[in-house]
Amino acid sequence: MAGIEEVAKLAGVSTATVSRALSGRGHVSPGSKAKVQDAAARLGYVVSSNASSLASGRTRNIGVVVPFLNRWFFSSVLEGAQQALLRRGYDLTLYNLSGDGQERSSVFEHFLLRQRVDAVIAVSLELTEHEVARLHELGKPLVGVGGPIPGVRTLTIDDVAVARLATEHLIGLGHRRIAHIGGDLEFDVDFHLPTNRRLGYEGALRDAGIEPDPSLFAPADFTIRGGYHATKQLLGAPHDRPTAIFAASDEMAIGATLAARDLGLVVPRDVSIVGIDDHDLADFFGLTTVAQFPRLQGEQAVDILMDELEPPTVDAATPAATQLPYELRVRSSTARPPE
Repeated sequence: MAGIEEVAKLAGVSTATVSRALSGRGHVSPGSKAKVQDAAARLGYVVSSNASSLASGRTRNIGVVVPFLNRWFFSSVLEGAQQALLRRGYDLTLYNLSGDGQERSSVFEHFLLRQRVDAVIAVSLELTEHEVARLHELGKPLVGVGGPIPGVRTLTIDDVAVARLATEHLIGLGHRRIAHIGGDLEFDVDFHLPTNRRLGYEGALRDAGIEPDPSLFAPADFTIRGGYHATKQLLGAPHDRPTAIFAASDEMAIGATLAARDLGLVVPRDVSIVGIDDHDLADFFGLTTVAQFPRLQGEQAVDILMDELEPPTVDAATPAATQLPYELRVRSSTARPPE
């Protein structure tokens, strides 16, 4: 196999220029880069990842840590990050923390500290001061997705505002008995997403002069099955049932839709349903939802990391926390309440 010297000789450039042109690190004129790529192709030369790592001190590998992998939201963030990294020539190593609780300490105390990754993206994990300090001591850039982390550049979404928007949509249609399917205590940990979404729901009700009814709250586990069983409880009594349901995730909202149909109810004639996420199945179910663009979140997290790993030539100040966008998408699952 040809070596870097042969490529440099054929292209008429130095070996340093060949290295910069093929690694993507450092400035090379378009003309020289084209000559190097042509020479490498003709000689069948492929950059050794091991040699590149030794020369640069980089692995071109990013660690992504998620609390669950069997949830659409987390897999979608992961998909966005993976595609963005692939375009930049980086690999991705996934650390899934779902299990008995010991994985987190193993990941942050051992795996991420073995110099196997250049940087870390933490999705929906409220990192401790110790975890952040350990990564910073080793010079590993860190980006958080989901909520504020002191000392870390983060992408955050206002879960209170997102829930308020969904609930206000139902109130605007004329609903007064609005139920809420939220997360149970098991999920009220990092960034307290279930609590914040319940606060947004209750705040919207109170602003409309409606006192929240504890009997209209049902906890679930952010799955279709969990939303199905919670809805069976909320709609099981034939008298004084809610006319609308706000679910804290689309998967639970889809479960609510299936439960309503099994009870002989028509959505939205008998009960309106709204969720959060804009799940891939939301359009199929005609589900009104608040989109939070998880794939874009993964892409933006990578963009922030690249600013630190491959700084631009012109310095640009980046805020410590970047607010993520969200958007109400009205479909056929919501309508005015029955007369």
